[in-house]
Amino acid sequence: MRSARAGALRFRGRATDGASSDPALRRLRTALTVFFALDGFIFAGWVVRIPAIKAQTGASPSALGLALLGVSAGGVITMMLTGRLCRRFGNHPVTVLCGVLLSLSIALPPLTHSALALGLVLLVFGAAYGGINVAMNAAAVDLVAALRRPVMPAFHAAFSLGGMLGAGLGGILAGPLSPTRHLLLLTALGLVLTLLAGPTLLRSPAPAPPDAAPAGAAPAPGMTGRARWLVLLLGLIALCTAYGEGALADWSALHLTEDLGAGPSVAAAGYSVFALAMTVGRLTGTALLERLGQNRALVAGGATAAVGMLLGALGPTVWLVLTGFVVTGLGLANIFPVAIGHAGAVAGPSGVAAASTLGYGGMLLGPVAIGFLAEWFSLTAALTTVAALAALAAAVAFAARHALAREETA
Repeated sequence: MRSARAGALRFRGRATDGASSDPALRRLRTALTVFFALDGFIFAGWVVRIPAIKAQTGASPSALGLALLGVSAGGVITMMLTGRLCRRFGNHPVTVLCGVLLSLSIALPPLTHSALALGLVLLVFGAAYGGINVAMNAAAVDLVAALRRPVMPAFHAAFSLGGMLGAGLGGILAGPLSPTRHLLLLTALGLVLTLLAGPTLLRSPAPAPPDAAPAGAAPAPGMTGRARWLVLLLGLIALCTAYGEGALADWSALHLTEDLGAGPSVAAAGYSVFALAMTVGRLTGTALLERLGQNRALVAGGATAAVGMLLGALGPTVWLVLTGFVVTGLGLANIFPVAIGHAGAVAGPSGVAAASTLGYGGMLLGPVAIGFLAEWFSLTAALTTVAALAALAAAVAFAARHALAREETA
């Protein structure tokens, strides 16, 4: 396990052992990329139909808010359980199973007619969403180790691209199709993609890194005290990143309209430019990590996001604020995938599950915290907490640099 972890973490320079050109690994990488894109695509398709489903259920804003917590509650509850399932049955079968469940559960929300029923089916949807995120990230950690290249950001770029495609398609279909037909279409597409990509995962055992321990070696020990401490720190870094993502998703447009007087179209561009910057940052993340290394990338990303969000929160003009959102997106882009990947390298599926739970907790906390702070102070002041947490992520990564470096060279 120590050599496997090292294989997952030693990324300076490109692979020279031919692992990247292995056809089996290329097929596995393609299949995993499909599942990451599918996850983002389905989740975005659900998000754009929330207003229509709110009207259908007749839920009040507060009742809808409670129902929407079902997604987060279901996800957080199942993330740790999924880590155990991955250890017992393997990352690949659990990824495929959760892909099927996610595709089926997306069809349930438009069949409800009350906030209570909506909350219950969103628990199921959230459970599938949380499960596939742990399983496919754990599978990606294994593949990263085998490839000996830091390609984790590329998988998360696929998630971002899938989300952009799902949101765009949802906007187009919102007029001609009812929520029921739209989300049933997503079910069909999801099942087809799972049917196409799933067999590759089911036929492929988890790849071993090139310098894995020989057969018959002593089994890897459980998560040690130091490993738990490192996973906790990496989960905190992921939380700081997800806090910013959640906050900007829900509050960027309102900041532009209420604080700067932007029109609806410009306000809508706020989150769009942030999401686009995140996607670009993740697409270029592998090259960045090969150049800087993981720890420097974490520190630089957190510092960049902190500066960008100060501009995004305090900028006096719309264009300065939009520029700040772009810089923030570029800074945050690779922090979450690097933190989750590093946690998986340190402690396997249990590390992925623990860090993911903390990270997605940040995405849940961000919009709520911004709302309370905006009411107590102002929205401008509230958004500066995104900069503060990005700076905290950079500080934690810098403070833990020696411990993380020991894991890289162990």
